[in-house]
Amino acid sequence: MKLNLDSTITLNNGIKMPRLGLGVWKSDNQTAAQSVKWALANGYRAIDTAKQYGNEAGVGEGLKAGLAENGLKREDVFLTTKIFNGDQGYESTLQAFEGQLERLQTSYVDLLLIHWPVNGKYNATWKAMEKLYHEGKVRSIGVSNFNLERLTDLMEHASVKPVLNQMEFNPVEQEKDIKDYCDKHHIWLEAWSPLGHGDALNDSAVQKIADKYNKSTAQVILRWELQRDVITIPKSTHEEYIKQNADLYDFELSDEDVALINSLDVDKRSLWYGAFSWNGNPAGIVDAVDEWDK
Repeated sequence: MKLNLDSTITLNNGIKMPRLGLGVWKSDNQTAAQSVKWALANGYRAIDTAKQYGNEAGVGEGLKAGLAENGLKREDVFLTTKIFNGDQGYESTLQAFEGQLERLQTSYVDLLLIHWPVNGKYNATWKAMEKLYHEGKVRSIGVSNFNLERLTDLMEHASVKPVLNQMEFNPVEQEKDIKDYCDKHHIWLEAWSPLGHGDALNDSAVQKIADKYNKSTAQVILRWELQRDVITIPKSTHEEYIKQNADLYDFELSDEDVALINSLDVDKRSLWYGAFSWNGNPAGIVDAVDEWDK
């Protein structure tokens, strides 16, 4: 598979999206702005954020500065954000999205996702997103963290098919059933937590493969995801690692090495529905925007 940092996939609405981008989860506004500038300077053309991350304003500043510093236009960068759990519902989604555009300093986003499928609200949220799509305020719409039950339900109520489902995906959590469903319905899978924290990065089998190619375990995992046709958005707040995470195109994993990493799946999610109050957990995570700046 001949790939480079400019490689794109084509979403089911015809829009092209980079296969690799920068994620900014758990970054404050200043750090997010700097990371975005570094990413754009080093050839990245996709940025992923969310209102819940509390750093849309930083991403907006970084995007504005990065475009100017690198002679780029807004249309050169694929920008993703997400509808916050606490904003879900039809009218509340439409109202909240205007503030998201303001913080991001843009008139549109390339991809808008439902962050989590909040019970009783995600179909109404989707209808609002369809409206934004038809108005041209978003170029494509998709979902995040949708299991088969919720994704099937959404598809039954939607008039616009989601272009992708962003899921936790890495060697120890490969979402096989969901990926099979998405592949069948021409919905792309995008990986959050693509490096799988320490479980995957420190796996002895992955380390052996990394030694074989003279690469880091992170680079091997990211290359594996590209070869699995999964869009990936690794996060880093250091320019050196931002560069390393994009240094994936001078090697290709053998079929045997891909199969070996495939065999590491233990269906181990780090976060799922039971952790949230909207799914009935009285002591669960409540809807709040992260405030890293404080």
